[in-house]
Amino acid sequence: MDNFADPLITLRTIPKSVASHRLKANACMVFIYPTGPNMGTRYELSVDFPAHIGRTDDCQLFNTDSSVSRLHARIEAKHNGYYVVDLDSTNGTYVNNVRVKESRLNDGDSVRIGNCLYRFLEGGNLERVYHEEIYRLTVIDSLTKLHNRRYLMDTLDREFSRAQRYTRPLSVVMLDIDHFKRINDIEGHLAGDFVLCDLAALIQQAIRKDELFARYGGEEFCIVLPETTLPEAILAAERYRELVERHPFSYQDHPLHVTVSLGAACHVPTHQSAIELIESADERLYAAKAHGRNCVCS
Repeated sequence: MDNFADPLITLRTIPKSVASHRLKANACMVFIYPTGPNMGTRYELSVDFPAHIGRTDDCQLFNTDSSVSRLHARIEAKHNGYYVVDLDSTNGTYVNNVRVKESRLNDGDSVRIGNCLYRFLEGGNLERVYHEEIYRLTVIDSLTKLHNRRYLMDTLDREFSRAQRYTRPLSVVMLDIDHFKRINDIEGHLAGDFVLCDLAALIQQAIRKDELFARYGGEEFCIVLPETTLPEAILAAERYRELVERHPFSYQDHPLHVTVSLGAACHVPTHQSAIELIESADERLYAAKAHGRNCVCS
């Protein structure tokens, strides 16, 4: 599970007084995080009126999350495109994880407002782009940009069936960030989110093309290693552990010491399903936690 509950978020459409001035160039903001009933809500933007994001009643993108300032940011059209402007918010405005005061938005950019994420979309066929984004949200974790648990289980089911049918090796590595709750409690959830994103990008670069690195939930991740024996999986897990331990994590120029614990398991005849293989790796992950963390157990 995620380490923070979905906030109470109320999102409203653009008022009728503004709705008549629809953007001629087709652009919108899509709410993508946290997950919940509001995920995928679309807000069309206007070339004539700026759209404000915040907790005040007259904001076009009204959001009651406590991490969002009363008047947090605005999105406005200029001669060369749309811009997001931070309005001296408490928690800042980020574009693609970079804090900004003002920034031009490009198609597909993510805009972080407090703990909440929006995606900026534009294009000639906005309906197609929007529906592609909604499909992407069903298989991609909106925070880390990794594949999510649903996609992971579909992929692992296929690989498990293949391993059984052809008697081929298949390994799984479960990875969990050590003392992640401490990071959230001391540094704040925004710092925790940045650690998740930074770690995801770091390990994704070390994954082979035929492997899958996915977010399993919260601070736990899963790596699917086809055609990989247990000794090979252990070596890979140790490589990931060292990669994280040596990486200079930081949030707002404040260094953070981050380590991970990992558990590795390989498909054996006693495994009857993909979920049993994951459970085997998860048991070894908890053994790594019990042995002092920042280690690999198999």
